[in-house]
Amino acid sequence: MLTIHGRNLVGGQFRPALSEKRIDLVSPSSGRLIGSIPASEKRDIDAAVSAARAAVEGGTWSRQTAVERGRLLTALGALVSKHADKLAQIESLDTGKPLRQARQDIELTARYFEFYGGGADKFGGETLPYLNDFNIQLWREPLGVTGHIIPWNYPSQILARTLAPSLAMGNATVLKPAEDACLTPIHLSELAVEAGFPDGSINVVTGSGDVAGASLASHVGIDFLSFTGSPETGASVAAAAASNRIACALELGGKSPQIVFEDADLESAYPVLVQAIIQNAGQTCSAGSRILVQSSVYDLVVEELGRRFAELEAGPHDLDLDLGPLISHKQKTRVLGYLELADQSTMVAQGNIVSDAPPDGFYVRPTLLGPIDGDSRLAQEEIFGPVLICTPFSDESEAVRLANGTDYGLVAGVWTSDGSRQLRMAKALNCGQVFINCFGAGGGVELPFGGVGKSGHGREKGMIALHTYSRLKTVVQFHGH
Repeated sequence: MLTIHGRNLVGGQFRPALSEKRIDLVSPSSGRLIGSIPASEKRDIDAAVSAARAAVEGGTWSRQTAVERGRLLTALGALVSKHADKLAQIESLDTGKPLRQARQDIELTARYFEFYGGGADKFGGETLPYLNDFNIQLWREPLGVTGHIIPWNYPSQILARTLAPSLAMGNATVLKPAEDACLTPIHLSELAVEAGFPDGSINVVTGSGDVAGASLASHVGIDFLSFTGSPETGASVAAAAASNRIACALELGGKSPQIVFEDADLESAYPVLVQAIIQNAGQTCSAGSRILVQSSVYDLVVEELGRRFAELEAGPHDLDLDLGPLISHKQKTRVLGYLELADQSTMVAQGNIVSDAPPDGFYVRPTLLGPIDGDSRLAQEEIFGPVLICTPFSDESEAVRLANGTDYGLVAGVWTSDGSRQLRMAKALNCGQVFINCFGAGGGVELPFGGVGKSGHGREKGMIALHTYSRLKTVVQFHGH
């Protein structure tokens, strides 16, 4: 089995943690050791922030034009594509996700760098009409040093999603990947150096969330924070940002509904409804974890979903099955705890774990439950596993009430052939994205993404992210008559 011992990237140099302490990594598929990473501490974060600060205050990075920044991002995207097979294997091993999904993730990672590489020199300010004797310009400027704390479920994708727009705008970056899955970020940092990014423009420091992550979130040298993770940790990150009077973008998960009306094209919906919860073993912030079904077709839909769930197979990442293991023993225990809340009468169907799956892997059978009351913990809390719940509704108003009836608001899906209803539902749903007769849209690099309520605030992805990672300056020039 591949064994990897990662290093930090600080100021253009690859090095261990200053303490030389390390954190062991295990494969979710087998529970066995696959490598180690630096157990970085506050002084490592200090060094990374100092290197980033030097890069934007007189360093080579500060003198790069928008065109040059775009070329570097495009070059990095090309290197990601060139090394896609190796990166996908590492991502699959490190996270446990099936290899074909890891390949899709790496393809999207390259796409982020390409997208923002192309956008770097196409986003600027504007002028405003004002009094006759004045010229008013609105400038878009880099924020300075941006901090990025990313999760373990999509390490390569979210690295690119958050770093690429920040770099496109001329910021220097410090990234702390999750300790449970950070091997692809480490390899991506090596490719960034190969692409020619100047020293200090990209810094990657590994370590535990409560030490390295907390040090980055609270650092006085950071000008903006991006965080993707749990609502509880997100609240701490937001408090740390507020104490330093800086802004942050928080993407904190969801309990996303898919709403199926009786006039929906059910045959088109079924595979999407299943895939939206088993992708990455349900460990996806935008997972379609609730199915709300109109009562007149509830039994039909649940019966067919149950048949499909019973055929699902979970197993090691390299077998490339429907889904892999969960990320850790802790996460497996958490998901099984939620399943214990379910009444046996609501157990519609479960998939299978292949017989030759390693006994120490972190597997949970994909599970379909229904009907589940909309006020229960199963319907209200993010399980973050391959558990899909079904709840019937009678009419449009009840569907809206149930869909909006959690503290989350990230994504929703609407399945109906009624065009007027499609728009009514899209307006009524309290979330950041609404998909109509589809869900997820293949990653949607171009589509602004973020939530409301417990799902967080701020937007990333798409051109709107260039607003997120820049500040507006108003310049008022008096030129006289």
